[in-house]
Amino acid sequence: MTTIRIIAIAVLLVFSTTAVAQKRGATPATKKLYCWNQNGQRTCGDTLPPGATDLARTEINASSGMHTGEVGRALTGEERAAAASAARQAELDAAAQAARLRRDLAMVESYATEADLRRAYGERISLLDEALKASTLGEANLRRSIVSLLDQASGLELAGKPVPATTVANLRNQHAELLKQQRILAQQRSDRASLDSELADAVERYRALKQPPAAAAPTQPGPGN
Repeated sequence: MTTIRIIAIAVLLVFSTTAVAQKRGATPATKKLYCWNQNGQRTCGDTLPPGATDLARTEINASSGMHTGEVGRALTGEERAAAASAARQAELDAAAQAARLRRDLAMVESYATEADLRRAYGERISLLDEALKASTLGEANLRRSIVSLLDQASGLELAGKPVPATTVANLRNQHAELLKQQRILAQQRSDRASLDSELADAVERYRALKQPPAAAAPTQPGPGN
C-alpha cells in the first residue's frame, strides 16, 4: 500500500469518527410533557388535544422530569372584559396621580410660603362665604314671598272669592324657584366644607414637598468604642 493511500484512509477515518462524535454529542430539542385536569381526571401527554388547549396545565421537562412552568386557563369573555376594565382603571389612577403631583409641584412654585398658600385659599373661602350669604338671603326672601301669596289666596277663599290665575301661577313659579335656590345652597355648603378639607390637605402636601426630611440622628458609639 502506498504512503498516499494510507494517508487518505487515515483522513477518512478521522472525519468519520468526528461526525459520529458530533452526532452523539448533539443536544436534542427539549421535549415537554403536559399535565391537566379534564372532566375530573388528571391527564398527561406530550401533546395537547384541542379540548385541553384552554385548560390550566403544568409543563414538565420530558428528559429530567422537572417542573418547568404553569399555564393558567383561558379567561372567559367576562373575565377578559373585567381585566381590561381593571387595566383601564389602573391607567386612569396613574394619570390622576401624575396630574396631582404636577399640581403639587406647581403649588410649591406658586407660593413661596405657607402663609401665601393660606392667603390664596382665604380669598376663595371669603368669596364662597359671600355667595352663601346671598343665597341664604335669597331663599329667605322667596319663603316670605310664598307665605304672602298663600295668605292672599287663603283670604280670598275664606271670603268666597276665586283665587286669580296669576296668583296661582306666581305661587308655582315661586315654589320652583325656592327648590332651585335650595339646591344651589346645598351645593354651596358642600363646596364650603370641601374647601376646608382641601386647604388642610394642600397644607399637608405643601409642607411635605417644601420641607426636606429630617436628617437621621447619628448613631451613638457603644461603650466599647
